[in-house]
Parts: sequence; structure tokens; C-alpha cells
Amino acid sequence: MALPKAKQQSPEWQAAAEALLMAAEDRGPLMHAHVGMMLALHGAKPIPEYNPSKEKHWGRRKLKRDK
Repeated sequence: MALPKAKQQSPEWQAAAEALLMAAEDRGPLMHAHVGMMLALHGAKPIPEYNPSKEKHWGRRKLKRDK
């Protein structure tokens, strides 16, 4: 109720509110309401693409003979 109108109309908040109401009325799982609220609060960030060239070789130590 204290959100600005622009945020209230955003799709993330609309979905979160709907999931929360469904969970409160026992028509949907509580986990959906939780995930919806987390996405609305923190924003959905895109998943970065996998780039194998940036893959780090953790655990491989350089030996003196390899220098």
C-alpha cells in the first residue's frame, strides 16, 4: 500500500501480490509467494552467459619447474 503507483503496476509486484493472495487463501503454494516477493524486492537479474575462456583452474598450482 505504501509503494508508489509506478511500482504497484510493475509486473513483478503484480505477480508477487497475486501469489501472496493465492497462498493466503490456500489456493497456491507458499513457496511461489516467497519467490515472487524476493524477485519483486530485489529485482530479477539476468543470468550471465557461460564463457569457457574465463574458466579458472582452481587448485592448479604453478611449480618451480613450470616457470
